[in-house]
Amino acid sequence: MNRITRYILILLIGIFVGAGITFEHAVHAERTAASGDPGLGPLPFNQLKTFAEVFNTIKADYVKPVSNKRLITYAIRGMLSHLDPHSDYMDRSQYRDLQVDTEGRFGGLGIEVSMEHNMLVVVSPIDGTPAARSGIKPGDIIAQINKEPVQGLTLEQAVHMMRGRPGSHIRLVVLRKGAPKPLTFNLTRSIIHVPSVKARLLARNFGYLRISQFQANTPRNLRAGLKKLVAENKGPLKGLVLDLRNNPGGVLNAAVAVSNDFLNKGVIVSTRGRTPGSDRVFRAHPDGDLLHGAPVVVLVNAGSASASEIVAGALQDDKRAIIVGTRTFGKGSVQTIMPMSNGGALRLTTADYFTPNGKSIQDLGITPNIVVHQGRFVRTGTGEIRLHEDDLEGHLANPDGLKAAPAKKGAPHFGSLNNDYQLQQALNLLKGIAIADAARAGH
Repeated sequence: MNRITRYILILLIGIFVGAGITFEHAVHAERTAASGDPGLGPLPFNQLKTFAEVFNTIKADYVKPVSNKRLITYAIRGMLSHLDPHSDYMDRSQYRDLQVDTEGRFGGLGIEVSMEHNMLVVVSPIDGTPAARSGIKPGDIIAQINKEPVQGLTLEQAVHMMRGRPGSHIRLVVLRKGAPKPLTFNLTRSIIHVPSVKARLLARNFGYLRISQFQANTPRNLRAGLKKLVAENKGPLKGLVLDLRNNPGGVLNAAVAVSNDFLNKGVIVSTRGRTPGSDRVFRAHPDGDLLHGAPVVVLVNAGSASASEIVAGALQDDKRAIIVGTRTFGKGSVQTIMPMSNGGALRLTTADYFTPNGKSIQDLGITPNIVVHQGRFVRTGTGEIRLHEDDLEGHLANPDGLKAAPAKKGAPHFGSLNNDYQLQQALNLLKGIAIADAARAGH
């Protein structure tokens, strides 16, 4: 073994030890190895030696120099990517961005953007933010950020450049259709609160709540939204549409709290994992239903995943809500965020979750009580194709060995009641339930 390989091997052993393989774990590993349980097992020195040799060869012979940090990071991500699609390693910057997304607040401009044909396009400025006050408009193309051209940057890089310490300054150069020359905006960053809940009345006595993502503040926002609807309606609601379409999930505790806002009893969700701490049961609190039994229709589609499926599954199993739409994504696993000593974090799948009836939705998704495909009111070029968990490479199989039937793939087109067919049907269903309830009460 040459000197460099020996050094790398010692470094790798140090990494494993630093990651938490303590003496107690080592003793447990010896016991589990002797009993036939793979457990932690002893350190695989031969495999680590092979890793060190490959590392050394890349450093010496690869066509371009590669830093130690990049190689180690690639190795860690490669190790996790072969476990399942949801386990991952985040560096310091990515971990910070995750915390921002979870909290729903950050220092920035208040501007939603997308990358289209290698151009950074403004989708919408958020009301009351520096971007909105400055006059930036949807459709504007951001050409420069602090004199640096945007072309060639990824969306993640551009967003990272626009975020920063509240009170700090930033200069954007914008191209606008119809403007004779580029426009320059000098902005001051401020604290941006990203609302995860939108609320409005669909009709007299019938409300609409859309949750775009489950953040730490989502339960509080949902309760505020319900109060707003009751106030605008000048009385209790007779029905509510809870829209979870294209909601990718988020914080487990937020999903549990939202579920409890419509339930008075019973299990909301349970989790089961390899370690005793992974086995948990979340139950509804008495008098938790803020609608006091008023009918609820939950809208879902293939973009509804994880925490969205927890809410839909809890309300469906309890028969508290009617689920309408198309089969959900089918992500029935729980990821735990484990901070690392270097400021990054590990996102690791540690448990499966189960609906109140004990059903795993992994690889299956939630099947709506009433299947309604989104109508196509606008012709699109190729249509948007939505994937499910079972379409992902390396996905975990359903623990019960079940498989979902193939689903039709459509092109979602959300909007007002005039062009959202699934929403139209949800409202019609609520009105029908209200008429039936009134007829029963009349007898």
